[in-house]
Amino acid sequence: MKGKKKITDEQKKLDVDLWIIALATLVAYAVYAIIGSILLTFCKDSGISVWSRLLAASLMQFGIAGWGITMVLFWRRKSFSGFGLRRENSLKAIGGTLLCFAPYIIYIVVSGQFEGYEPLSIMITPDLHKAGIFTTIIGTLIIAVFWGFFEGFNYAVISKIIDRRYPVNSKLFSWGTLVCTLMGILFHPMSFDLLGIIELITTFIALYGMLIICKETKNAWGCVFAFLFIWNAI
Repeated sequence: MKGKKKITDEQKKLDVDLWIIALATLVAYAVYAIIGSILLTFCKDSGISVWSRLLAASLMQFGIAGWGITMVLFWRRKSFSGFGLRRENSLKAIGGTLLCFAPYIIYIVVSGQFEGYEPLSIMITPDLHKAGIFTTIIGTLIIAVFWGFFEGFNYAVISKIIDRRYPVNSKLFSWGTLVCTLMGILFHPMSFDLLGIIELITTFIALYGMLIICKETKNAWGCVFAFLFIWNAI
């Protein structure tokens, strides 16, 4: 009878990292489940300072996509470049990501859901534009950080940690890629009519392809680009 395979110290550290990210994200979602409707009403109220609303929304967004990986990276003293934020292969990563998102973009346009290209646009954006050029610029930069950079980089970091913990010798598959893709789909509104199934398939291709490109190029800028200029823009 074979004994259990011994877990290395590195694997134990990776397990701890994954638990930190999972628990941090679950806490953020639990908070959102409790105060989500209140927060939504608060953020939509144009009578309240746009900065207060942007800060509240940014903190919630960061809690869901960014807080966990930031704690792990600082605790382990890991550099962002070690998880793909480097110049090498950045254009290749962005180009490959665009190709992977092409079916999703085509679906959005053909299905009549395209209402205009609005990168870095959230519910507060119209009020930012009304508040003056300074508020527009700074507010847009904040949106780029929390809804673009951290959301995209979150996928890249979690995927890489899972891949390190459960390595697979394949160019077209990894556990990190699959888990993060399914995670993205599960947190995405779904329906199971014909259009909903097509959207599900194109979303899977976009996220899975994005993460495979990230894995093969060792560059996460494609993930960040996708959430800056595609996912939150159409």
